[in-house]
Formats: sequence, structure tokens, C-alpha cells
Amino acid sequence: MKNLSTNLTVAAALALALASYGSAVQAEEAAAAAKPEHEVSYNLALTSDYRYRGLSQSRLDPALQGGADYVNNPTGLYAGVWASTIKWTKDLGGKGSVEIDVYAGKRGEITKAISYDVGGLYYIYPSNGLSPNANTFELYGQLGYGPLYVKYSHATSNLFGAADSKRSGYFDVGFNYDVYEGYMLNLHAGRQNVKNNGALSYSDYKIGVSKDFGIVTVALAAVKADIVALAPNGKNTAKTGLVLTVSKTF
Repeated sequence: MKNLSTNLTVAAALALALASYGSAVQAEEAAAAAKPEHEVSYNLALTSDYRYRGLSQSRLDPALQGGADYVNNPTGLYAGVWASTIKWTKDLGGKGSVEIDVYAGKRGEITKAISYDVGGLYYIYPSNGLSPNANTFELYGQLGYGPLYVKYSHATSNLFGAADSKRSGYFDVGFNYDVYEGYMLNLHAGRQNVKNNGALSYSDYKIGVSKDFGIVTVALAAVKADIVALAPNGKNTAKTGLVLTVSKTF
């Protein structure tokens, strides 16, 4: 009788697990089916320091950011525009105080477990006055497996004003995991290789946590790059620092 009771308990547990899995799959499929064919969203953010690939773009000062995104859900095609205040072009002797990113691509699934994202991104720095011009175009490809992703970006132009730097590449590995009730652990490591400019190549790292509170999303991260990048005021814009960002998507 004991063995029968144990078998019944195991069978019940398996049935419950299968039912829960089936419900989760059905809920996911229902949510996907409920998405409109065309979807547009907008985003705004205020950050204590605009860091990109470990380097401060705002001279370790706050930056205001915002953008808009379009997604065609049936195909996975998307396009968007994003902008931020910056100071680094002036730090290099140029002009301008705004970065505008225009991008488009396609995302989807290779299998149920593996996702992909491919596209192109054009970084525009209006009236930057640098030579070579700071405007940069990159192609990128990303693979995701659960909370883990790997990404490679390849510059088809000179990279952010570095001379003779076409075909530079950036390799990025990240891990974003829900550790407790929506608190996301954000880990990242990247390597920027600057073609024909070995002294400018470097690695960067990030460890942080983010949480969507509904009203806003708050992210706090420690960021580091293993290179010295001095601004005219003597600040090392690659130094280790804490970055606080408050954002909203609507």
C-alpha cells in the first residue's frame, strides 16, 4: 500500500508539472497572438553617466536620452531611432552635443531555445567637425540562449573618428537573469578591437541590477574599462564608476 501511495503521489506530481508547463506554453502563445501586427513604443531615460562600451560619452556627467521603436510582430522586422546628450566630440576638439542612432534589423527564433537578432546601426554626431568624421556605421549579429547572449558588431566605416579604423569589431557577452521577484542581474563583458589602432583597443565590464517598478525602470551598475581616456578637464572617462539610470517605456 505504501508503494502504491508513493506511485500515486509521483504520478500526481508529474501530472501537475505537465499541466503547469502546458498552461505556461498556452499563456505564452496567447500573449504572442494578442500582440498587434504593428507596434510602436517610445522611451525616455535620465542617466547619471552615459557609458557606452565602458567609456563615458558625457564626461562622467548626467545625460538625457530618448527614442522610438517600431516592430512588425509577424515578421520580426524592426526599426528605431534613439538620441542622447554627449560631450566626447567636444573633448576631442570637435563640436556637437548630441548623438542620434538610427537602426533597423530582424529578430526571431532559430529554435525554441535559440533566438537571433541581426541588423545595422548608424551613429550620427551632427556637426561634429572631427576628421575623420565621427559618424559610424556598424552591422551586428546576436544569438541568445535563455538569459545568455553573445553579440558581434562590425564597423564598415571608420570607428567613431579613429583614422584608418574600418573593419573594427566589438565582441559582447551578457547575462540577464531574474534573481528575485523581477530584480534582474545584469552581467556584461566586451572587447573593442580598433583596426590599425592597437593602442585604442580595450576590454570593458559591467555588473548591475535593474527592476521594472511599473512607473519607471531603475538600473544601477558598476562599469569599468581597462584603458585610460582623459577628457580636457583631466577626468578619466574610462574609470570604474557607478551608473544610475531611470527610464520609462510607453
